[in-house]
Amino acid sequence: MENIVSEPLWRPSEARIENANITKLIRLINQKNNLSMQSYADLHEYSVTQPQAFWSEIWDFSNVIGEKGDQVLIDADKMPGAKWFPQASLNYAENLLRLRNNDAAIIFRGEDKVKLNYSWNALYETVSRCAQALRAAGVSKGDRVAAYMPNMPQTIIFMLAASSIGAVWSSCSPDFGVQGVVDRFGQIEPKILLAVDGYFYNGKRFSTHDKLAEIVKRLPSLEKTVVASYIDDATTMEIEGTVCWDDFIEPFTAIEIEFERLPFDHPLFIMFSSGTTGAPKCIVHSAGGTLLQHLKEHQLQTDLKPGERLFYFTTCGWMMWNWLVTGLASEATLLLFDGSPFYPSGEALFEFAQAQQMSVFGTSAKYIDALIKHKIEPGKNYNLDSLKALLSTGSPLSPQGFRYVYEKIKADICLSSISGGTDIISCFALGAPTLPVYQGELQCIGLGMNVKVLDDEGKECPRGEKGELSCVSPFPSMPIGFWNDEAGQKYHDAYFAKIENVWCHGDYVEMTQRGGMIIYGRSDAVLNPGGVRIGTAEIYRQVEKLDEIIESIVIGQRWNNDVRVVLFVKLREGVELTDELKVKIRSTIKQNTTPRHVPGKILEVDDIPRTKSGKIVELAVRNVVHGEPVKNKEALANPEALEYFTNRTELA
Repeated sequence: MENIVSEPLWRPSEARIENANITKLIRLINQKNNLSMQSYADLHEYSVTQPQAFWSEIWDFSNVIGEKGDQVLIDADKMPGAKWFPQASLNYAENLLRLRNNDAAIIFRGEDKVKLNYSWNALYETVSRCAQALRAAGVSKGDRVAAYMPNMPQTIIFMLAASSIGAVWSSCSPDFGVQGVVDRFGQIEPKILLAVDGYFYNGKRFSTHDKLAEIVKRLPSLEKTVVASYIDDATTMEIEGTVCWDDFIEPFTAIEIEFERLPFDHPLFIMFSSGTTGAPKCIVHSAGGTLLQHLKEHQLQTDLKPGERLFYFTTCGWMMWNWLVTGLASEATLLLFDGSPFYPSGEALFEFAQAQQMSVFGTSAKYIDALIKHKIEPGKNYNLDSLKALLSTGSPLSPQGFRYVYEKIKADICLSSISGGTDIISCFALGAPTLPVYQGELQCIGLGMNVKVLDDEGKECPRGEKGELSCVSPFPSMPIGFWNDEAGQKYHDAYFAKIENVWCHGDYVEMTQRGGMIIYGRSDAVLNPGGVRIGTAEIYRQVEKLDEIIESIVIGQRWNNDVRVVLFVKLREGVELTDELKVKIRSTIKQNTTPRHVPGKILEVDDIPRTKSGKIVELAVRNVVHGEPVKNKEALANPEALEYFTNRTELA
């Protein structure tokens, strides 16, 4: 087994702890309640044993604009069914547009092709004009407004304009195929669509004209489509029912925005599950729950402060876009990047970080893996003095990835591997600037999140044992429900059917003795050879540290009344899957895990299928290997990769 690392990779300085927002909050709560909390663990215990007091304090601490009301939580024993801040009224956009000055609010780079900057004043004024245009187009509270857009300022502006009215927002990125868009937006029937004329990726221009024409035709609910110019493809204007961005807002001059203050649980965002096992689920998130949870995660877990610069490499089809945008409510400047992170070079994002004095760098574990494979050393070539935190999500960050960040990016940085999901538009486990960072571990459980690790019988696992990540108390960013699920049955079945009144998240995890968390993969993808449960991440951690392998995917194949572990590898160019390499792979896995982790078969593939947000799809591969259908290939970024797993004679 791999040695358990007892020494941290990083410890915060006394000055950093002293100046952290978490420390400030602990002192405030101590003073108000005559308590003597000292540590993060103390604050977390308070947050889950006194949830009403804690979340009320978060509202005040983060200066939420709106009426809080006297009640914080009713029906606290019901999941689902608990109701947060039942007397409150607020508007999400009003909270994000609280500043009015000429400092930078949004700085955008579209690879090396497009640069756009918006001050807080310019952002407010453009949202005002857009909101008036939407009202003139007949949009009112509860209507759906959708976007088929890159991660660029116009997307944020349109979203803020829609939410200022009380409309419900949903988005996906322009690399989605027609069916993938229709599968999502067709369910929610948007009145208005914001779309783009095209996008850049890896230095190339991609027009959306043909796809957009088909999408508009197949969404009969649309009354208007607004097209933002990015690659200047004028042919987009030939599509019936479209109007260009400039013409849409041109009749209106900026005035004070009329923010609709609505109930805490008024719907704000509709997010979609990846949809690889069927039609994507439409997950509805509330304005209040999203805002409050993000404020907590930004200001406390990430220690984000006014004027700092927040970046997350994301598309508009991933929940990290929504998470990033809420950073405006903490008076942070948003740094947006759209396109390939390896264009024009593998250091593009670090060049951006240096140029814009980035404070928080957010990305995926797969991006960090790619930096390792390309032997990129950003710390050598760029001044990253402003960078205080690096966040990683999307899949478990390997121990090698942890070491790489401290050895090749920056030694004095809070590396927070974070995990939650679209389902909660936030995190269950994540970082804290006052805690040390240990290799392979998420630092802590999120404040206010009463997370337990449960076994198959619903009993709590001792620390150090693996089980299902579960949440046993309600939290504000639980979904309102699923769209078109009036009785709530689909919502209940998705999270609460396994253990009544407990949120079962579907991650296979371990709580460490230190209170951190290790994630071993999705529980529905757990391997079970000989009846022993193995998390897929345990194997990836070993395989992908080998130089010969770019990435891999592992499944359990039904075999002789048992399960056989099958590993597929994508090899570096020029490398062959020889018997010697197979021995090396098996030996590495066996030495650092157990004999049961060793794959019965190792096969080469040219590519690994993944979702639009970069997650590999073990269940889809498992279905293909077993001759079972993959129900929604449109959810995949590269569905053609599934062909490499079809009819493999080696698996017969």
